[in-house]
Amino acid sequence: MAQYEKNQDAISQLSPEQYRVTQNNGTERPGTGEYLENKQAGIYVDVVSGEPLFASSDKYESGCGWPSFTKPIEPAHVNELSDNSMGMVRTEVRSTHGDSHLGHVFPDGPSDRGGLRYCINSAALQFIPKDEMTARGYGDYMNQVEDV
Repeated sequence: MAQYEKNQDAISQLSPEQYRVTQNNGTERPGTGEYLENKQAGIYVDVVSGEPLFASSDKYESGCGWPSFTKPIEPAHVNELSDNSMGMVRTEVRSTHGDSHLGHVFPDGPSDRGGLRYCINSAALQFIPKDEMTARGYGDYMNQVEDV
């Protein structure tokens, strides 16, 4: 079983935008994220800890301006916390081991897929293509990734 943790070396390699989003609870501008239009098969992991977060098979086009997913690939790797900032009540999503701010979850996702929309900043993610998953230690998640 892989061990995931907040990695100071990884933090020191973050771009200014990745640092702002993951370490300072920032939000990238809508429509600007690297993975918004990504349609490749694979998984998305925390840019800081490498813990698996979301599968391409659970990604969908929500129209909100950020990559959206119906569920985490590994629920134990995603913490949901109450967020009362910005004058509204929301549910923040953070990686469990990396403690990276990922985005927010909302109850307006596809009803036939659970009804949730995990609205996630691309800057908090690293994409692992399906054909690299096994070599990079994520082979246990191959069954959750469909070819697209």
